Amino acid sequence: MNAVDAARQVVERGITGRIFPAATLDVGASSESLWHGAFGTLTFDRASAPTILDTPFDLASLTKVIATTTILMELVRTGRVRLDERVSACFEEWRGADREIATVRDLLEHASGMAARLVDPLLQCPQGRREFEHEICRMRLEYAPRARSVYSDLDFVLLGFLAADRGGAPLAELFDRIMVRQKPDTRYEGTEEGAKVTFDVPVAARRRTAPTLPLADDPRRGRLLVAEVQDNYAVRLGGAAGHAGLFGTAPAVGAFARVLLRAARGDPDGPPPFSPEMVARFVTRSGVPSSSRALGWDTMLPTSSCGTRMSGAAFGHVGFTGTSLWIDPQRDRYFVLLTNRACGGGSLDDMRSLRRAFHDALGGF
Repeated sequence: MNAVDAARQVVERGITGRIFPAATLDVGASSESLWHGAFGTLTFDRASAPTILDTPFDLASLTKVIATTTILMELVRTGRVRLDERVSACFEEWRGADREIATVRDLLEHASGMAARLVDPLLQCPQGRREFEHEICRMRLEYAPRARSVYSDLDFVLLGFLAADRGGAPLAELFDRIMVRQKPDTRYEGTEEGAKVTFDVPVAARRRTAPTLPLADDPRRGRLLVAEVQDNYAVRLGGAAGHAGLFGTAPAVGAFARVLLRAARGDPDGPPPFSPEMVARFVTRSGVPSSSRALGWDTMLPTSSCGTRMSGAAFGHVGFTGTSLWIDPQRDRYFVLLTNRACGGGSLDDMRSLRRAFHDALGGF
C-alpha cells in the first residue's frame, strides 16, 4: 500500500469510527500541492451535505499561528513590537512582583506563568476586551515566568490585544493586510467564493461551512454552530481573537503553508514578513526548560501530534475543533488536516492518535 492510500484509510477510519463527520486535507511541497481531498459529510446526519474541498472549517487554535503569530512577525519586523518588551509596558493592569519580568516573548512561548483559561469558578465569562484584559492581568500566576511552559489561550488573548494596539487596527484587518500581499497561489481563491482563510466567512460560503457544537458551558448549547466560532471566549470578543476565530479551507491553509515552507528553506523572495531570517527566529525552539514551544509555533517531539517520522526541523500547531498544520522544511513537505471533531465526534485523545497515524502514514511521501 502506498503512502497516500494508507493516509486515506486513516482519515476514512476517523469517519467510520465517528471521530469526525467531515475532513479535508492538503499535502504538498514548497512548490505545489501534491495531494488534496475531501471526505465524509458535514455532520453525522445521513442527510447532511457532502464535504467538498472548499468546505471552510473552524480553525480554532490554528488562529494562534496563522493569524496572531504572523501579525506579531510583521510588528517585530517593523519595530512596533520588541520580543523582550515587558508585558507591563503593554498593559497597565499587568502589575505585581510575580509577573513583572514577563515579556512578549514569554506570551508567545506560553511561558508567562498564566493558566490555560480563566480559573475562578465564581467568575462569569467576561464580555469584551476591557473585562478580559482586567481579569487576565489580575489573575494569580500559576508559576514563575519562564520556569516552564503551560499552553494558554490567555497568552494569545493578550497578544491579540497587543497586536491591535500596535498595529492600529482590529486583528482581522491586520491579518487581511498581510494576506493581500501574497501572490494569487498564496491567497488561493478556490473554486467558489469564500474559499480562503478569514475571520469572517463570506455569506456565500456559510452554507457549506463544517458545523461544530457548543461546549456544555456555552449559552449557545443545543444548536449547531455554522460559520460561528466555537470558542466562547472568541465569541465574547466579537468573533476575532488572538487565540481563535479563524476559518479556512484546506487548500487555503496549504497555500499559506507554502509561503512559510519556502522561507524556512531559505527562499529570500517571500512577501514580508516571511523572510528566512524572521521565520527562523519564530520557529526556533524555546530555551524554557522541557518546552517544545517556539514563538507561537510548536516543534517536533516523537510524542507530538505530528507522529514520529518528521525531521527535527518540523514545526506546527493543532486546533481544538480537530484541525492541524505541520511543516517540515528538511523534507520539503507541509501537511494540512482539517476536521470538525467538535461536532459530536471523538475525544481529544482520539484525534491525537489519528493525527499521529495520518502523519506517520505519509512519512515516506
